[in-house]
Amino acid sequence: MIEILNAAELVKARESGALVAEILQTLKSRCAVGTNLLDIDRWTRAMIEEAGAQSCYVDYEPSFGRGPFGHYVCTSVNDAVLHGMPHDYALADGDLLTLDLAVLKNGLAADSAISFLVGDARPAESVAMISATERALRAGIAAAGPGARIGDISSAIGTVLSEAGYPVNAEFGGHGIGSTMHQDPHVSNSGRPGRGYQLRPGLLLALEPWVMADTAELVTDADGWTLRSATGCRTAHSEHTIAITEDGAEVLTLPTKA
Repeated sequence: MIEILNAAELVKARESGALVAEILQTLKSRCAVGTNLLDIDRWTRAMIEEAGAQSCYVDYEPSFGRGPFGHYVCTSVNDAVLHGMPHDYALADGDLLTLDLAVLKNGLAADSAISFLVGDARPAESVAMISATERALRAGIAAAGPGARIGDISSAIGTVLSEAGYPVNAEFGGHGIGSTMHQDPHVSNSGRPGRGYQLRPGLLLALEPWVMADTAELVTDADGWTLRSATGCRTAHSEHTIAITEDGAEVLTLPTKA
């Protein structure tokens, strides 16, 4: 299913996007050495409920997971990159943490992810990897607009990641979003320009470049959800929800403060 939003629905989508951005930035500010992943999940639940919104994850049960997910935010640490299930783990100095959050408010969803380092340690390779996903995300957004095609976005993202030296996994990527979290079209993190679905004003997309330092192969934890690098290398993931407009793309999950 591909949804095209009208002007009134876009207003509601902006509200959802602003909420997701606010929650992620609040969580980032609270994360420190010793913070438990389960506390992050509890904080997320409280903020979602206080805003009168709903989690897109708690009852999420797709074919690739062992669902329902049962938590309010994905917490992926170091070699975990996608669908990290919160568990009893206290963050350590230098951990690379990815928070991925999707929320439904007033009938419309928004989805975003941030990767950052915990504590004072700043391993150069981790800093470079996070930067590469952020640059790829900006490139994908710049390639989006009315008349462009999905392949234009995929190519822009994949070019940045590949030129930075990272293998690209095309199995999991971006997606359409609207009244539900995951919709068509799929937005691969690698592709050929000029191919695929043509973008129209009112279309919402979640773009999400992610990489693993030295492999494109994933393995799944025993929890049935958490996806890790097959080699144990570190990973990073950046994501925004965007709306295609008459003259380009509007980022709905952009934080008002860093």
